[in-house]
Amino acid sequence: MKPNTTSKQLVLQTSLALWLLVAAATGAEQTSLRLTLPPTWYGVPGVPISLYYDNIVLTEKPESYRFEVTCDIGRSEAKRWTVTPTDKDVGQHAFGVVVKSAQGKELQRAKTMLRIAPKDAGVNRNLRLLIVGDSLTHATIYPNEIGRLLSEPGNPKWTMLGTHKPASVKPGVAHEGYGGWTWAAFLTRYDAKLDHKLDEKGRRLSSPFLFPGADGKPALDIPRYFRENCAGQPPDVMTVLLGINDCFGASPDNAKTMDAHIAGTLDTAEKFLKAFRAAAPRTVFAIGLTTPPNSRESGFEANYKGKYHRWGWKRIQHRLVEQMLKRFAGREREGIHLVPTELNLDPVDGYPDNNGVHPNATGYQQIGASFYCWLKWWLQAKQQ
Repeated sequence: MKPNTTSKQLVLQTSLALWLLVAAATGAEQTSLRLTLPPTWYGVPGVPISLYYDNIVLTEKPESYRFEVTCDIGRSEAKRWTVTPTDKDVGQHAFGVVVKSAQGKELQRAKTMLRIAPKDAGVNRNLRLLIVGDSLTHATIYPNEIGRLLSEPGNPKWTMLGTHKPASVKPGVAHEGYGGWTWAAFLTRYDAKLDHKLDEKGRRLSSPFLFPGADGKPALDIPRYFRENCAGQPPDVMTVLLGINDCFGASPDNAKTMDAHIAGTLDTAEKFLKAFRAAAPRTVFAIGLTTPPNSRESGFEANYKGKYHRWGWKRIQHRLVEQMLKRFAGREREGIHLVPTELNLDPVDGYPDNNGVHPNATGYQQIGASFYCWLKWWLQAKQQ
């Protein structure tokens, strides 16, 4: 029996509705993934580096997608692309990522450039390095790793600046990293009673860059910081790894307020960099892209007992990286560089089971390797 006209229309309408639903779902899937890569990332012969797929897309289930990498070096594995470059790999390598559904449908693609610096980049040069950050820096593991790598043959004669020298540091390692600190804290935090002394728990309550003025009120005085703590000489490079404490409390469920929160944080970062630039016109700033979370919800439950969740921070962190790329990418002529510390951090094996945002030793070492590889490329470019 042939359907009547009304039945035909109903079938067509139903088919159209189904098609629109599939198209909308596919579009939402493509949009929600938000594949994000920095313009460039870095490597050095002998130093393992990886791009972890979970860190470049916005999804709770990266295992549901297929990631295809195009690069003339390295290899793809289940959860990452990885390489330990050799001397013959020195140079630039085009790098592309295609994300597909489990059925093989292409959803998104993006590209970047992998730059491999020679092992002897900057050999015997003098390098003054200031490392600034929050609790990830306070732990001192990744500054130690930078120091270890810089101590290998073929490297510059390095000096780390900073007033924070915990007992766990390797010889010569120093930094300005403090648990719970933000971009704003380095501009404004000051305790007149303690000045620059530590409290009874060993915490710093005053920014190392703030000093009381003639009126007794604290003011940013970076030249004085250089005079009193750096033998009067500013750093050649200042690395900064901040953003977790600045944005952790943003609302991931309201895109408008989240973007406003992040924009305010980056405005503060600009003020901080501007103040340093005025005091140190030749210092180069290497800003680490805020690191991704532990892939396990159990890490967040151990820390926050249900108040904050992994997926909430993942959404904030991913948006923060997107906005940092928009704000700071392409400003190398201003002496502002981005270091993709978010790519080379294993969100599974680089974290303990019981912490949401603080890596284990493996993860911290991966952060240190990312900064080191950028430093070597910068040293090479400086030689040319």
